[in-house]
Amino acid sequence: MSSILSVGQSALNAAQAGLVTTGHNIANANTAGYTRQVVTQQAAVGQDTGFGYVGKGTQVSGIARVYDQFLSSAVLNAQISKGQSNTYSAQISQVNNMLADSTSGLTPVLQDFFSSMQGMAADPGSAAARQAALSSANSLAGRFQDMNTQLADMRQGINGAMQGSVSNINGYAQQIAKLNDNIEKAEANGNSPNDLLDQRDQAVAQLAQEIKVSVVKQGNTYNVMIGNGQPIVVGAKNYNLSLAPSDTDSSRMEVAYTSGNGQTVQLAENSLTGGNLGGIVAFRAQTLDTAQNALGRIAITVGSALNAQNRLGNDAYGQPGGDIFTVAQPVVTASSHNADKTATATATINDPSQLTGSDYQLKIDSSGPPATWTVLRLSDNKSYTGSPTSLDGVTFGLGSTGSFAAGDSFLVRPTIAGASAAGGISVAISDPAKFAAAGAVSVTAASANTGTGTISAGTVSGDPSGTLRNPVTISFTSPTTYTVNGTGPGLPAANQTYTAGSDISYNGWTVQISGNPAAGDNFAIGPTGADKTGDNRNALALAKLQNTSTTGGVSFQGAYSQLVSQVGNKAREVQTASAAADAQYDSALAAQQGVSGVNLDEEASNLLKYQQAYQAAGKVMKAADDMFQVLMSLGGN
Repeated sequence: MSSILSVGQSALNAAQAGLVTTGHNIANANTAGYTRQVVTQQAAVGQDTGFGYVGKGTQVSGIARVYDQFLSSAVLNAQISKGQSNTYSAQISQVNNMLADSTSGLTPVLQDFFSSMQGMAADPGSAAARQAALSSANSLAGRFQDMNTQLADMRQGINGAMQGSVSNINGYAQQIAKLNDNIEKAEANGNSPNDLLDQRDQAVAQLAQEIKVSVVKQGNTYNVMIGNGQPIVVGAKNYNLSLAPSDTDSSRMEVAYTSGNGQTVQLAENSLTGGNLGGIVAFRAQTLDTAQNALGRIAITVGSALNAQNRLGNDAYGQPGGDIFTVAQPVVTASSHNADKTATATATINDPSQLTGSDYQLKIDSSGPPATWTVLRLSDNKSYTGSPTSLDGVTFGLGSTGSFAAGDSFLVRPTIAGASAAGGISVAISDPAKFAAAGAVSVTAASANTGTGTISAGTVSGDPSGTLRNPVTISFTSPTTYTVNGTGPGLPAANQTYTAGSDISYNGWTVQISGNPAAGDNFAIGPTGADKTGDNRNALALAKLQNTSTTGGVSFQGAYSQLVSQVGNKAREVQTASAAADAQYDSALAAQQGVSGVNLDEEASNLLKYQQAYQAAGKVMKAADDMFQVLMSLGGN
């Protein structure tokens, strides 16, 4: 009788365990990271009675998670890709929308500015036309500044997002380490603490939303690595990440890792992949830096080209034209690791049309004197050895103070400040009369000339030697020869052969004389005076710059269109990758949940099954009680 009672009791216990486990599954059906649990039981070893083995009921051997390592790893990897793609897509859409906007982008103000140049060329003496040109110049500079400010604000937002992600990573790492310790203690009795295991896996999944992780199981604990194998969790110990200013740019935050010996090192950007942090870092390096440099490059080439052309004309006061815009110079910063903090490097722009939009690293090879260096173009990691002084339109050099040591480095950013309000593009004039609409030089034929020769108005190509406006006289010594008198390279020039209509070029100007000059005829070339109010030669040249290849072989608008296209194509690429990552994650999660998730219909069926088993076990125990009562009644008789 005791045997049937124990059999019934074991059945009752097993059914109760099944009911409790099923109820636990139902209660946690919507709990993130929960893995369905099942009761595992086996028949108790029967007792040999001589006529055969009589069963002794059942044993509950454990409560196990329905866990598939392969499917769970697939979900984790998909989560890593999804986090990076979604974050990158959200960030780049802001840049793409700003650049491509038909009203707030650069295209409309560029068009308005050159339309105002054409208006001034049509009526160079009009104060209204000149004022319109000045207003358009201010609008153009302001638009550059506004767009750069938006990009700079995004950069500050990146720093904040990185701080939030790093804080999350540290929190999850601490949580995993604590769970490792709790699990290690809980498994000391040989049983699996399923809910703690779920919590740890969920913490790892949340960590994977922030950064790519690799997990190595060691005994009952997880060791978790990021980046190039830096461990952030080892057993019950976690290691923190932090943010620190870049060695060469205090406004640019980098991720730093504190190792077990307390040493803090900055992690390379290309090692921080996956998750939100990977998406943030990739966006900054691949899109934000590129876009801000490209916008700065356009601002520098616009300002430089217009300034150069304005200097080749005369303003309304008859004075040589000056700069219309202020133009940024390269930003050079020394590494915080350099030995001598007073040592500096220098960089100046010598040819804006050759700028690439890349940043550069100048690294000292030997201390000298003289010190030698290598320039690394960071956009393609191409090195230029032998102390190059000129590269991609930039002149490199070393400062005259301090001393240099091998390994010292400097970051050179030629275009980063090009469109900024502080030190970047702005309008340098406030008087519209300062627009140099007139040509720099004017030509006159002497009133005493007796021949039929005529001279063209002349064109100006530059002022390489500073002699553009020097007075020059072309004097014919015979109908077929002439002498050029004046100062400048190649002057005076005697016994020149006359060919009607051919170019005569000195000091940066070019004229043509046609017809039949006579001996003794003279033609003068000199600076344009203030009375040339109808002279529009330089205004036409300023307007012509709209379609001139001034920026890496294309026009200003062409360079901006390239930037818009580049960012737009990248945005579409990232959006496609984001959609694919979402689909991959959904598929992986569905497969994993199909095995490990709670199916309420199935659990309802299990609940009924265990209820029936419980009731049946109760009847077994009731039968044992009835048998006991029979025996008791027999004893009483």
